[in-house]
This record gives sequence, structure tokens and C-alpha cells, in this order.
Amino acid sequence: MILVGNQRGGARDLASHLMKHENERVEVAELRGFVADDLDGAFQESYAISRGTKCKQFLFSLSLNPPKGTDVSDDQFISAVDRAESRLGLSGQPRAVVFHEKHGDDGELRRHAHAVWSRIDVEEMKAIPLPHSKRKMQDISRDLYLEHGWKMPRGLAVSGERDPRNFTLAEWQQAKRIGQDPRGIKAAFQDAWAISDSKAAFTHALQERGYWLARGDKRGYVAVDHHGEVHNIAKRVGIKTREVRERLGDMDALPSVADTKINIARAMHTKMEEFQREVAEKEERECKDAEAKREAIKARQKAQRDAQKEAARLRQQSEEQDRQKRIRRGLLGLLDRLTGERKRTLERNAQEAETAQTKDRKERDHLTAAQLAQRRTVVNERIQQREENKTVTRSLTEDAKVFHNMEADAEAERAARREAFKEHRRTQSEDRPRRRTRSRDVPSLDR
Repeated sequence: MILVGNQRGGARDLASHLMKHENERVEVAELRGFVADDLDGAFQESYAISRGTKCKQFLFSLSLNPPKGTDVSDDQFISAVDRAESRLGLSGQPRAVVFHEKHGDDGELRRHAHAVWSRIDVEEMKAIPLPHSKRKMQDISRDLYLEHGWKMPRGLAVSGERDPRNFTLAEWQQAKRIGQDPRGIKAAFQDAWAISDSKAAFTHALQERGYWLARGDKRGYVAVDHHGEVHNIAKRVGIKTREVRERLGDMDALPSVADTKINIARAMHTKMEEFQREVAEKEERECKDAEAKREAIKARQKAQRDAQKEAARLRQQSEEQDRQKRIRRGLLGLLDRLTGERKRTLERNAQEAETAQTKDRKERDHLTAAQLAQRRTVVNERIQQREENKTVTRSLTEDAKVFHNMEADAEAERAARREAFKEHRRTQSEDRPRRRTRSRDVPSLDR
């Protein structure tokens, strides 16, 4: 059953729409919490109350559409409405439920329902917030499809576990970090079952979710995930084994669990090698980028040092010229010598020159320290990149070993089963009574 809801205003328009005579039949099944006994009056009540708040969309309207060709009772509709009300947080709010019967484009008479709630909490005089209402209605829709055994639309089904062969490197690492949610596993099997109507469709749906259909050791349908875990189809879907056999038919054409594990291990081992190549290419690319970045920083820093050096030279030259202008010539210079002013000027010039040199050295030291910090940052970034790539490579190597061991164990299991089968056949042959044959040396009694 598809549930579609939205917040809205327009009380009169909504009441008019729900009571349209274009429907073959309209039934107001419930008016709860309203004083009025008709839709228009009930919705006008909600509008009047909403005027005491700032809420413009004071109603929540929900349509409930069952799958084509299904018969849904009034109680089942009301049950779905109750579930939606609880999930939305509208329990106890005034509501109306209307049933519609109308002919579809194909001429078939179909029945669906509408439910409308007032969002205004009268006691608090504020609108009830409805976050994530679309997702919540989709969750209820999925549950209803699964509970009633209806074939679920593909757009409504969730993928659950994805086929790990289609993972990117980032997705594979994320999947390892978050692990597996048992609820997600069950939902994946139920979704795959709900959207499938044959063995081929179910096999494809399972593989999209990261599971491979196989023949169980006890003659039952199972699925194997990429960890080598075996899942019983009937238990995961929540149905009887007989129902699984009826839909999927003969299982003899399916591979055994051991063969399936071997196929998965080989496919995943190939995927790990692909990831390792991706990490190696990333390492090579990052190495080249880091080298280019270092060369660019080196050139930029040299230009900065040259510019600083040139600026210092020009400043020193200008300051030296200013200092030389303080030394007077001629008779005034002679007077400065006699009075000691020249000596004081020379000492002042020497002190200023030394101060300027000290300042220049500090500026050079500051620039050198800043440039060194820049280079260290680049080097540390590269070291971190290299370590991260090494960590990922080691992790992928360990994953590859896991799949290699999984393949080896499955090979050993398959070989052991073959030997056991041969031994069983040999034992049966030895225990079977031998048929008597006549010796050629003994003449037949018929001669």
C-alpha cells in the first residue's frame, strides 16, 4: 500500500476535493475530534483554531493506495491510518477518514482511502512538527507490502546490503567500519523476495544486495554473503520452506555452498587486487603531486628571499645616503671636527647601520622560519598520505588473505565431501551381495 502525505492549508478546497462526485462512491468513514458532522465544517474548525497560531499548513493529508487487484478491508485501511498517526506523532489529534471508489484508466474499479489530521495542538496552541514524514510513510508502506505478501514496487524496495563487487574503495572501507546490521540483512532478504516472482529474479535481486543463492547442505535454499556466512532463505524472509520451494522450484541446478564460497572468494580476491592497484596509482599520483608542490614552493620561496634581499639592499643604500648627508663638508665640516659634532654623527650613523643590519637579520630569520614551516607542512602531508596508503594496502592484503583462506577452506570442504561420497559409494558396493557366475571349467548341467 503506497502512502503519500503532505502538510497543507486550504480547508475548503480539500473538503471539496475529497467529496468530489467524479468518484463512483464516497464514504466519510470517520470524523473524530470535531464538533461539525461534515468534512467542510470539520476542516473549517481546524482553520479557525489555527488562526491563534502562525501555522499556515494546519492540516496533514494522507492518501492510501493499495496495489492493483487487491482487496483491502476497512479494518486494514484504518489499521494503516493508525500506524501512520502514531509514527507522525499525531495520536489523539482530530482526524477524518474518507473512502473513495473510482474507475481507473483501465476501467477497473479501485478503492483507496484518505486521512486528514489537524496539526494544531489545542493545549499548547502550536503546530505539531512532522519531520521526515515522507521517509516514515515509505517505511510503513514497505512494512505493509511485506506483511500482506504484495509484490513490492522496485522504487519502494531498499537495497540493504549492496553487491560488494560493485563497491568503490571508499565504500568498501566504509562497509568494513560500520559492519552489518541484522535488521538491514533481514530487510534486504525481504525486499528481494517481495520484488521477485521467479528464481532468476530472486537470484538477481539477492546479488544486487550482496548475496549469492546456493543449494544448502540439507537440501534447502540458502544464500551466502561475501564473508562466507550462510543464510537460510526461509528464516531471513520470514516464510515457510514450502513457500520458498513453490516459488523457486528445483534447486539441483544451483551450486553448492562450497562452490558458491569458491566463486565469491575468487571474485572478491580479484576485487581486492583491483583496490590495491587503485591505492598504488593513488600513491604514485600523490607522489608526483607532492614533488610538483615542493618544486613550486621552492621557486616561490627563492623569489621571496630574493625580493627581501633586494628590498634590504635598496633600503640600506637609501639609509646610507641619508646618513652621509649628515656629515657636513668644508668650513662647516671643519667646525664639526673642532666641536666633536662630526664624531657624534659618525657614531650615530654606525649605530643606526648596526640596528638596520640587526633588523634585516631578524627579517631574514623570520622568513627562513616561515618557509621552513611551509616545507615541513608539505613533507608531513606527504608522510601522512604515504602512511595512509600503506595502512589501506595492508588492510586490503589482509582482506585478500581472508578470501584466499575462504577459497582454500571451501576447496578442502568440497574435496572432503567428494571423498566422503566416493567412500559411501564404495561401501554400498561392498555391502551389495555379489551375483553368482558359472565357472567355465564346470560343465553346464544343460549339456
